[in-house]
Amino acid sequence: MDTNVRAHVIISGRVQGVCFRVETERAADRLGVHGWVRNRSDGRVEAVFEGPQTAVNDAVAWCHHGSPPARVTNVEVTWETYQGDLQGFSIRR
Repeated sequence: MDTNVRAHVIISGRVQGVCFRVETERAADRLGVHGWVRNRSDGRVEAVFEGPQTAVNDAVAWCHHGSPPARVTNVEVTWETYQGDLQGFSIRR
């Protein structure tokens, strides 16, 4: 049985205006992880994923390529303490 984990991710590159958030939400739903994703004012995308370690690892791995038109140049991952306070997955504004 997987341990529940939480990953805070910052994605750099051409990641805004290419459906990155919508596709992240779809990937998270498919993988069964909870959390959120949003555009940052500095042009990067930020996301938090919570759930079983294997599924969260898969969500983080997905961020390395993202949506087809995206061009990811860097993914920063900070592993945080699992909180269990997130339900579903949402796009934040």
